[in-house]
Parts: sequence; C-alpha cells; structure tokens
Amino acid sequence: MRTFIFALLSTGGLTACSSYNEIGKPPAFTPAVETREHSAMIYPGLPDQVERRTLLDDSSLWRRDRKSLLGDRRALQRGDIMTVVIEIDDKAEISNSTSRSRDGSDSVSIPDFLGVPQRVNKKWPDEASLDRAIDLSSASESSGDGSVKRKEKLTLRVAATIVQVLPNGVLAIEGSQEVRVNFEIRELLVNGFVRPEDISRQNEITYDKIASARISYGGRGQITDVQQPRYGRQILEAVLPF
Repeated sequence: MRTFIFALLSTGGLTACSSYNEIGKPPAFTPAVETREHSAMIYPGLPDQVERRTLLDDSSLWRRDRKSLLGDRRALQRGDIMTVVIEIDDKAEISNSTSRSRDGSDSVSIPDFLGVPQRVNKKWPDEASLDRAIDLSSASESSGDGSVKRKEKLTLRVAATIVQVLPNGVLAIEGSQEVRVNFEIRELLVNGFVRPEDISRQNEITYDKIASARISYGGRGQITDVQQPRYGRQILEAVLPF
C-alpha cells in the first residue's frame, strides 16, 4: 500500500512540474528549431537533376525556374512553405425516439374434471376453488428518446511546411503556430497529406483537400489550468469504479 501511494504521489509530482515552472511567468513557446519543419528547411534533399544555366538564361523573362516572372511558385519540394486555409462550418442535428408496449393474459380453468374439482373445493377453505386453476397476466412498456446537436465554426490560416515528398508525389505537410496573449498561449497544429495539383496558384490549400488531416486548436496557460481538474481528481476518476 505504501509503495502504491508513493508511486501515485511521484506520478502527480512529475506531471505537475510543467505547471510549477510557469508560476509567476507566462508559458514558454515551443522551440522552433526542434520541429520537423525546421529540419525540412535545413535539409531539403538532393535535386532530381542539375540544370546548366548561362548568362542569357539569367537575363531572360521566360526562364523555366521558379524564380522567373511566370514560374510556378507553389510549394512542391521538401522545405517549401504553403498556406493552409481552415474554414469549418459544420452543423449536425440527430433526433431518435422509440416506444414499445406489450400486454398479455392467459387463464386456465378446470370447472369439471371427473368430479375432482367439486371434491377438492369442499375440503378447501372458503373462496378457494379449482374453477380458475391458472391465471397469468403480464405487461411491459419501454420508451426512449435521444437527440444530438453539434455546431462548429472555425476560420483560421496557418503556414505549413513540406516535410516529406512521398514516392507517389504526395506531399506530407506539418504546420504549427503559437500566439501568446498575457499568460495564455493559443496553439494551432495541422498536418496531413496533399496532392501537388490541389495547391492553388496563390500557394494555398483548403483543409478539405488534406488527406488524414489532423487539426488541433487549443491553448495552455493559467486560464486553461483553472478550467482543467486537478491531477489527483483525474486519477481518482480513472481509478474509482463508482
């Protein structure tokens, strides 16, 4: 028992260290140099082919590279950046109602069976007889009603970086954004897979064209800590069966 209590206290202390470090000061930003986006920008990978360029090519307006006047400036390579447009306006309403009722009755009587009921009725006390030997009745009724209402609206824009180009040409992207206001940090995370042809000429892509999209919008700080139950309460709710 002592070992269990010690382990419980140790777990609570370790999970609360991050909150203790932010006492009296705002929460710290996540280091940008430790993300996959930063690694993709530093190591974009080897080019598929090396083009020979001359002085005439550098001065021409009709060059084929991405920096020319009519070049394709969409994000296509590892380390390139694109804009993800998140405009979610979903509404769902579901209502179900069920009702069931059943009523049954059975009765068996033996008014005359070789004179046996008459002989038995004489020996039994008053108001007892075999005229209605068996009388059964049952009734059941059940009803249920349920409804679900959801409404979500979210409009955001975040820059995402291509962290990997898959063998089939699909691009794996990741993006993160942190904004600190006073002692609260707003976090926005997005990742998924996109097709190069779905990226617009403005180098933007909408969230509904991102496969396996994972979008997280939340925050951390003093206000978030107050809204969350304490670690001890969370552990008790997970352990107690009642």
